Amino acid sequence: MTFIATLIVKGILIGFFFGIPVGAIGALTIQRTLNHGVRAGLLTGLGSSVADCLYASVSVFGLSLIADFLSHYNFYICIIGGVLVFGMGIRTILQKHSAEDTSAVKLTLWKTFLSSFFIGLTNPVVILLFMSAFSLFRVPAEMEIYHGAILVAGVMAGTYIWWLILSIGANRFRDAATKHRNKVNRIFGIILILFALFIWGKVLLSFLPLK
Repeated sequence: MTFIATLIVKGILIGFFFGIPVGAIGALTIQRTLNHGVRAGLLTGLGSSVADCLYASVSVFGLSLIADFLSHYNFYICIIGGVLVFGMGIRTILQKHSAEDTSAVKLTLWKTFLSSFFIGLTNPVVILLFMSAFSLFRVPAEMEIYHGAILVAGVMAGTYIWWLILSIGANRFRDAATKHRNKVNRIFGIILILFALFIWGKVLLSFLPLK
């Protein structure tokens, strides 16, 4: 296997396994797929994949300026991200429609994408996770720019493969979920609120003095 092919495979594996933990984006992807179909789920996943791609680029290319900015404003980024997730949770709980109403609440393409993208940016620690993953998969510390770009593209492809699987899987239950859409919305709304509380709790704990 050539070096480029190896980078692509490693990038896909890192992105895929990195995307599997179902956090706020995972819950949002499932909820939007059940309410609006596969396209909404895929757009939600795409926003997260682009955010992951940005963090992977920071890890690969050593973009210290961006890394320093994200680290310096980590508190505010997490607080804002928590507000976004909390707001989406409340909005999801309050959505009301009948089982016969298949249109639900319309989502614009940009709103669907950008909401998950900004949520994906709320965890700068992802940079360190990517660095650990690159080390685990023995990715060279120094590479040509185009080799790094190929690796990052592989990571993005890997994360998106996961969102594709998740969206298609959730869509199989869409007909059943339609009959209980209000209940499903309440469940996912509560899950999103819990994730928001987790984000806030994590960032606040990081600022507590150690004894």
